[in-house]
Amino acid sequence: MNNAEILVIDDEPQIRKLLKISLESNDYKVTLAETGTEGIHLAANHTPDLIILDLGLPDRNGHIILKELREWYEKSVIILSVLDKEADIIKALDNGATDYLTKPFRTGELLARIRASLRSNQNTELQPRIKAQDLEIDLSARLVERDKKPIKLTSTEYSLIALLAKNQGRVLTHQFILKEIWGIGSQNETQYLRVFIAQLRKKLEKNPNAPVHIITESGVGYRFV
Repeated sequence: MNNAEILVIDDEPQIRKLLKISLESNDYKVTLAETGTEGIHLAANHTPDLIILDLGLPDRNGHIILKELREWYEKSVIILSVLDKEADIIKALDNGATDYLTKPFRTGELLARIRASLRSNQNTELQPRIKAQDLEIDLSARLVERDKKPIKLTSTEYSLIALLAKNQGRVLTHQFILKEIWGIGSQNETQYLRVFIAQLRKKLEKNPNAPVHIITESGVGYRFV
């Protein structure tokens, strides 16, 4: 049974009602806010385990609300918005969103992304060992195993999978990954990143052509599950 508390910040009454019914039927505790200002106030007074945030709020731009939340709120934020342009998605993810889902949405998919994001919360405390199905990553020993067998990785490959694993369930943009692994001057080298992702999949995935761990978010980045 879930005990996670979710704050929904959305100005559409129908969406708030739908989310409240769907989430409470899955045993989540739900708090609702109609505006960005109200949402920040509620989050500050009783920190939720996860926030679902709309970008098109009546009082303030959702991107600004996200930035303000990220000044102190460290848990997961899922953007739920009608804005489906790649630029909006990348901006939100770079500003600290854990995930991004466009309206109209499928309830089952949203629930799956919530579960993944809540797992991401657990890993923000930098667990020494991160498990994902047949994979296990020991951050202190810099060791990666599949089915209990060590996998030999280069230093860069390890840094890449460690970054993805520490953000398990969260979408990381191409630019964020490139900056973290190769530095600011490499943020446009997306083809370079694709080569390393392909190499990692060959070593970590049982079927690199149908990956189950390193998932591509088309045009945006990658997610580790």
